[in-house]
Amino acid sequence: MAEAIQQLVLDTLDKHGRIKDTRTLVLPGQQDAAATHDAQITILGALNSLASRNMIAYTTHETVSHVLTQEGAQIALEGSHESRVWAALPSKGVGSPITPKQLEQMLGAETSKVGQSRAFRNKWIGKEGDGLVKLVPEIKDETQMQVREVDSTGTLQAGEKALAELRKRKLIVQKKGQWFTVEKGSDFSTSIEKPETDLTVDMITSGSWKAAKFKKYNFEADGMLPNGGALHPLLKVREEIRNIFLEMGFAEMPTSSFVESAFWCFDSLFVPQQHPAREVQDTFYLSDPSTSLPPPADYYARVAKVHEHGDHGSTGYRAPWSDAESRKLLLRTHTTASSASMLYKLAAKCRGEDIDSSTDEPAAHGTAPKTASNGDSFKSAKLFSIDRVFRNETMDATHLAEFHQVEGVVADRGLTLADLIGFMRVFFKKMGIENLRFKPAYNPYTEPSLEIFAFHPQLKKWVEVGNSGMFRPEMLRPMGFPEDVHVHGWGIGLERPTMIRYGINNIRTLVGHKVSIEGVEKSPAVRF
Repeated sequence: MAEAIQQLVLDTLDKHGRIKDTRTLVLPGQQDAAATHDAQITILGALNSLASRNMIAYTTHETVSHVLTQEGAQIALEGSHESRVWAALPSKGVGSPITPKQLEQMLGAETSKVGQSRAFRNKWIGKEGDGLVKLVPEIKDETQMQVREVDSTGTLQAGEKALAELRKRKLIVQKKGQWFTVEKGSDFSTSIEKPETDLTVDMITSGSWKAAKFKKYNFEADGMLPNGGALHPLLKVREEIRNIFLEMGFAEMPTSSFVESAFWCFDSLFVPQQHPAREVQDTFYLSDPSTSLPPPADYYARVAKVHEHGDHGSTGYRAPWSDAESRKLLLRTHTTASSASMLYKLAAKCRGEDIDSSTDEPAAHGTAPKTASNGDSFKSAKLFSIDRVFRNETMDATHLAEFHQVEGVVADRGLTLADLIGFMRVFFKKMGIENLRFKPAYNPYTEPSLEIFAFHPQLKKWVEVGNSGMFRPEMLRPMGFPEDVHVHGWGIGLERPTMIRYGINNIRTLVGHKVSIEGVEKSPAVRF
């Protein structure tokens, strides 16, 4: 239809040179001229398409016309309210007068009320007793004739005063329209050839671009707004926690090794080789390659000794040591494996060794290196990490096989359990959690160990928010740390605080394929 109208416009211009009024055009498939508003809107679409190719130029002319309301259309068909009241009444002296109540039942409340008022004003009807009768034998329904004239022409010959009266009675409404004068453009042609919008590889290869006509670019047009990026709720909470650590003078540990050996993940932490956490139902082991490179030989020997025979005041586990078990490759079950590696490097100068500058040496914060009388050159350090860990767990509303662990480590001389509790209070206060409790617990590589509980104001109960403790001598002394050096360690999850902050009750809607992109884009920023 659009192309047919375009061709009609071009043929008319070719024949007459100019179209003075598009209301004179007869659209394809129609018999009458396109005088209606809808017809002109259709023509406007064709004109815009031709004008964009410089084939025509057009001028817009606005018009004001009137159309009937629903009530006006009813009057055009059935007559005005007053004429219908007059027609329903008997002539004076002929028949019984009709009461207003009877008239209302015959014509309806609206017609009876409006019709009586206007009929009395026109002196068409009068009262006789309690009823109404006709006073004139015939009438001329001016209102009906006027609305019919408006319906056919859009206006009245009687002028604006008569139109205003009909508008006042809400029988007609004003309607703005438009029509167009059309002239030939600079690229006028009677042939409709759609211009190309893109230069393609095929056009360049074939050379057809040389004869092709291209649509002009409108550099003034507004481009499509790009979708901005959005941080996932986990990343927002992660950044908040990371900023807390940095504000407290911590350095971030490198934690890019998702694959670790059982030695660094368990043995270096003094986790017994017979511990249930090392079973395949709890840990993901690699099948190819299945064996790690050997750790430093002297350190490996010290760790094996403290496990099998004991040392540094410990009796060990008194269980056979397995090299094969220690060399297994696995997906790390906690970021403490990275912490152990960083602590081993931190203790290098205490062992009298130098660390290669290419390795990830932890940064010291807060104080200068504390050197003991024996010259061990120990550096105090505050380290943290936030990264993914993996456990062979059944997935449900609160557990995933892959999640994030937030971990902090403080190494210094003379640290005590009171220091750990005080530090935990400061750390969680910055997260907005002030009401804390600490409960004794057991971990293979920390002694003493504490579970951290916080009072949840919405749930109105105490909930576990983390785990903490002081690393055991069986872990620290084989690394080479002096006797007076102690290390605090603690960890919390990232997913559970995020779920609480955003009111999420199913962890599977927080990560994975069920995550709502719209929800990520609209999730608010979080402040602890």
